[in-house]
Amino acid sequence: MSWVPVPQGCGFTVDNLPYGVFEPRRGGSGSGPRVGVAVGEHVLDLAAMWAGTPLGADLATGSLNRFLRRGPGEWAYVRREVRRMLTTDDRRGHCERNLHPLAEVELRLPVEVADYVDFYASEAHATNLGRMFRPGSEPLLPNWRHLPVGYHGRAGTVVPSGTTVRRPEGQRAAGDFGPSRKLDIEAEVGFVVGAPSALGTKVGTGDFAGHVFGVVLVNDWSARDIQAWEYQPLGPFLGKSFATSVSPWVVPLATLEHARVPGPAQSPEPLPYLAEKQPWHLDLELEIRLNGHPVSRPPFRDTYWSPAQMLAHLTVNGASLRTGDLYASGTVSGRAADQRGSLIELSWNGAEPVRLPDGSSRAFLQDGDTVTISATAPGPDGSRIGFGEVTGTVSG
Repeated sequence: MSWVPVPQGCGFTVDNLPYGVFEPRRGGSGSGPRVGVAVGEHVLDLAAMWAGTPLGADLATGSLNRFLRRGPGEWAYVRREVRRMLTTDDRRGHCERNLHPLAEVELRLPVEVADYVDFYASEAHATNLGRMFRPGSEPLLPNWRHLPVGYHGRAGTVVPSGTTVRRPEGQRAAGDFGPSRKLDIEAEVGFVVGAPSALGTKVGTGDFAGHVFGVVLVNDWSARDIQAWEYQPLGPFLGKSFATSVSPWVVPLATLEHARVPGPAQSPEPLPYLAEKQPWHLDLELEIRLNGHPVSRPPFRDTYWSPAQMLAHLTVNGASLRTGDLYASGTVSGRAADQRGSLIELSWNGAEPVRLPDGSSRAFLQDGDTVTISATAPGPDGSRIGFGEVTGTVSG
């Protein structure tokens, strides 16, 4: 148990300790952006705890990148030391002086994103869209069960939670230009690369934990009408690249041992480079709220391709990993109607609008709508690990 108060139901326990970048609102000396970990309703300033050391210098920055470059051995050391300091009286006074209430800090984008890749790993989501747009045909394309389908996104448009999302403009059909009329969300799970790899080398599924530091929540906003007109034959482009929101807290993989589960059966059997030596599917329960009202609870554990398989496929051609790379799962959807991770599925492309408590309905997002995605995962002794939230409001 930590001596820092942790309210009942709070997912930021000493068994979690997610990393983020924060800046105290009060200003003052040493108040620039720095790395901290969340515990209860506070953030512990790690830069201050290691002040005067090379590690402290790497933590006193506006992103996690310099710390992540130190690799798994250093990640484990810092986690072990922070847990010790928060559960014993050793350096308690120093910790107390460097604890900031979360209500008194500004949270930043946790990493400087190097490259961004988005996958399409949920069978339920891919099946739903196939049934919508190819009725009467096999909903999954022939390659889907053979490899994790994905595309490269725009790292420069990855934004922190809370950033206002401006409704994008683009071509909606031949000669038809204007603001998207089908602005949508995609509830996703993202993975932050810490340790890089050399160009020309492969990162196998068994090396996943040696390269990926942790997990964030992602809302990969989508302009469905712009995307539908432009995506053939090369795939998503302007309909996806205007904004991708990520949560401020990176939950370390080391936190998620109790959340690891075997994935769904895969048929046909994956090629050898995609075979998993150990299970890396994660039992995350997501919740999507539209204007404060829960509209869906997608289960990540049912995702067909695991994060380790996605990473193996991403690098099998020799593509290198860089510190700060972010790759996301694609929309997370379950088989039930209330487990769909996008409005295009929840409203079945507008045919069945989502009803809200105020009497209004939504097929797609209106200006002023706020979308919030949160998640929890199993922790030790029946506890729940929290991921915080990723939120964004649409502006016209």
